[in-house]
Amino acid sequence: MKILGAVLGALALVVVVTILWAVGVYNGIVGRNEAVSKAWATVESQYQRRLDLIPNLVETVKGSAKFEKETLSAVVEARSRVGSMTIDKKVLEDPASFKKFEEAQAGLSSALSRLMVVVEKYPDIKSTQGFRDLQVQLEGTENRIAVARNDFNAASQDYNTAIKVFPGALVAGFGGFKERPYFSAAPGAAKAPSVKF
Repeated sequence: MKILGAVLGALALVVVVTILWAVGVYNGIVGRNEAVSKAWATVESQYQRRLDLIPNLVETVKGSAKFEKETLSAVVEARSRVGSMTIDKKVLEDPASFKKFEEAQAGLSSALSRLMVVVEKYPDIKSTQGFRDLQVQLEGTENRIAVARNDFNAASQDYNTAIKVFPGALVAGFGGFKERPYFSAAPGAAKAPSVKF
C-alpha cells in the first residue's frame, strides 16, 4: 500500500508539474503574442499619422498653379488606396492581406517621395513655412514608421521563435497560435540609386 501510495503521489506530482510547466509556456506565448499586437498597433498609428498629414501637404502644394498635377494625383490616389483598406488584427493572420497592406503603404511612400523630388523644382513652394513644417512632420513620421516596423519585426521574431522551438511548439499547437508575418524591404531597395551631377 505504501508503495502504491508513493507511486500515485509521484505520478500526481509529475502531472501537477507538467500542468504548471504547460501553463507557464502558454502564458509566455500569450505575452509574446500581445507584444506583437502592441507593435502592430504602433505601426498602424504611425501610418495613420502619415495618412492624416497628406491632405494638408497636398493642399499646400496645390497652391502653386504651375505644379505638376500628375504627381499630386498619384499621391491622392495612393492615399485613397491606403485609406480604403480595412485594417485590423486579422491582417496579421492572413499573409495575403498583410502583403496587400504592405504594398499599398509602399505605393504611398513612393508617391510621397516623388512629390518631394518634384517640389525641389519649385522654390516658391519650398519657401513657405507651412510646407516646411509639413515636410519636417512627414520626415519625422517616416522615421517613426521605420522604427515601428523594426519593433514589429523584432516582436514577431521573438513570438515566432517561441512557437517554433521545443517546448513552445507543443503548447502553440494545442493553443492554435500561428506564425506572424514580417515587414520586408520595398522591391528594389537593395539596389543603390544612381546619382548624377
